[in-house]
Amino acid sequence: MTTLLAFFATCPKGIEPLLAEELRALGAENVRETRAGVAFEGMLATAYRACLWSRLANRILLPLKKFPASSPESLYDGVQSIAWKEHLAAEGTLAVDFTHSQSAITHSHYGALKVKDAIVDQLRDEFNVRPSIDTAQPDVRVNVYLHRDEASVSIDLSGESLHRRGYRAQTVQAPLKENLAAAILIRANWPAIAQDNGALVDLMCGSGTLLIEAALIAAECAPGLARDYFGFLRWKQHDAATWIEIFDDAQRRCEIGLQKLPPIIGYDHDPRAVRAARDNIRGAGLGNIIVVEQRELSACVVPEETTGGLVVANPPYGERLGETSELPALYAELGTQFKNCFAGWRGAVFTGNPELGKSMGLRAGKIHTLYNGAIECKLLHFDITSENIVGNRVAQPFEIRPGSSAEMFANRLRKDLQHFGRWARRQEIACYRLYDADLHEYNLAIDVYESDKRYVHVQEYEAPDTVDADKARQRLRHALAVIPIVLEIPPEQMFFKVRRRQKDGGQYEKMDAARNFYVVTEGPCQFYVNFTDYLDTGLFLDHRATRAMLGELAKNKKFLNLFGYTGTASVHAAHGGALSTTTVDMSRTYLDWAQRNFELNKLRGKQHEFIQADVLVWLKENPRRYDVIFLDPPTFSRSKRMEDTLDVLRDHVPLIQDAAALLEPNGVLIFSTNHRRFKIERELLAPLAVEDITRKTIPKDFERDPKIHQCFRIRRAKI
Repeated sequence: MTTLLAFFATCPKGIEPLLAEELRALGAENVRETRAGVAFEGMLATAYRACLWSRLANRILLPLKKFPASSPESLYDGVQSIAWKEHLAAEGTLAVDFTHSQSAITHSHYGALKVKDAIVDQLRDEFNVRPSIDTAQPDVRVNVYLHRDEASVSIDLSGESLHRRGYRAQTVQAPLKENLAAAILIRANWPAIAQDNGALVDLMCGSGTLLIEAALIAAECAPGLARDYFGFLRWKQHDAATWIEIFDDAQRRCEIGLQKLPPIIGYDHDPRAVRAARDNIRGAGLGNIIVVEQRELSACVVPEETTGGLVVANPPYGERLGETSELPALYAELGTQFKNCFAGWRGAVFTGNPELGKSMGLRAGKIHTLYNGAIECKLLHFDITSENIVGNRVAQPFEIRPGSSAEMFANRLRKDLQHFGRWARRQEIACYRLYDADLHEYNLAIDVYESDKRYVHVQEYEAPDTVDADKARQRLRHALAVIPIVLEIPPEQMFFKVRRRQKDGGQYEKMDAARNFYVVTEGPCQFYVNFTDYLDTGLFLDHRATRAMLGELAKNKKFLNLFGYTGTASVHAAHGGALSTTTVDMSRTYLDWAQRNFELNKLRGKQHEFIQADVLVWLKENPRRYDVIFLDPPTFSRSKRMEDTLDVLRDHVPLIQDAAALLEPNGVLIFSTNHRRFKIERELLAPLAVEDITRKTIPKDFERDPKIHQCFRIRRAKI
């Protein structure tokens, strides 16, 4: 392919100017910055170089066609107008990514299915064989962006996001993405510093992403060399000879560059972070080059035989970790290390809370805005000289000032603690909702978990666009400082997350990999909960009463738990004397968690089954019958094969019918949903008898939010 082609490179917001400059250096022509991406032109070899060499892009797209698509039918027809046999073998594999804005089609997964159907139908009609779906490493990944009812269809040449370099073996809480780390280093002028043999020191290295990216930049190693998959490798128009030439040249350049690297050193106080960093560094082939040591911040030192360089840090800033009250002191200590140990060096601090930077006692010479996901962050640049020292500020602990909004929040929290804390103790309830957006200025849900210690799980309901972002951040910082004071816990026993509204019912994904579990008690049962790795903890507190009811219903009965999650309902059923329990979920992670919950409660035996399956398929294939069935589906779900989706609002009737078909003649089905606009279709469910038991299943601590869930008792109608 020797013609000039049009391409588009996507990237995180704020990185566009750097990406445009990078693409020009890779030979791109007619480069144009847009929001969250850069358009450019070049030969196919230019796109290959971008996939292999770009440190900043997420994806490299090859646009195929634009067309109006104001309806599912016009979207289908437009996709069918593309000759897909030129890109994908009829027996090949396919994946579709679909996003939309300001368009009539408002359901991303439905849009993706229409695109997939158009491609599959076209190839099947012509070749009598159809492509299969592979969302992990397909032969061709199709990207569709629908904006104002105009569809842009592209081939994703990268295949998966280019920030996945292939070296990350382990991670820690709130890790930087690799392309964001590269952007930080480029903004901090690290390429020029490295060329002058300046050192790099990361005082809070975490899992080592900044260290690895710094080494790859300094050695002029292509960041994609460790990847084993790109989206163009099985694309029908792939030019293998050109790719091999580009890849081999990159390998030679990397081998030469690694022989002349400047010192690169990382420190972290957490031994788990040090282990993760060392594993990742070995995965990047840099184990003999980058040095990582476990040291407290105050014990970090300048590497021997260095005359200067860049010192960096990505300290916590209170958005995820719940350490707000201690952060000013941490930033003050960071500033002290900058001033005492790294005089004459360049400094760079990446933070989502630039106000904390003022505690460092150093004047920032320049500030850049970058985005860590949806969080607007600042990169503070320092020339560490005596002229830029602005006085040693003593960081004071947070003070709840009389008459302030923080005092108002603290008073409300104390009132809730007195009321719900007393109620929970009387009822012997260890885990309960303490606060649920009781003051509209503080839009939080605060749950208390009494275990070996008191742990607090805080979630912020994402503020609408009409709320001033700076004011919302300030209130959040105050709240996260107040909560440990009122609840009398150290900040490390508080865990904070943002609960964002998921577009089109999108599912919440894994957030971290700390794997710290705590044991809590609920009635006669014990459960493992996790406060960091997922949005939810593994125990839905609003279902407390429902689980107790299921425990009573299941005595001497066969119990089935569909979409079983961590198996908490199954544990209650087993404790209640169920003859058998069957827990079905697609996630191996959750089923393993469920089995651990059974072990914790000393519930063993072949009568307790754990089945990994797509519930929608399993319901139609399973021949057994059950006395009690608990059906608590997600609001929206899709299988990994992307063949089937579940929308509880749309699909609850056939789902309930399929589940009820497994009931023994006198059996009972308990159906629950957290969909806030759910309305059960009683007429369509006839002859099943449906009883609304929602009010009986809403615990006292959730009565402030009666829409937290709906619950129904369903039986076969008596003839």
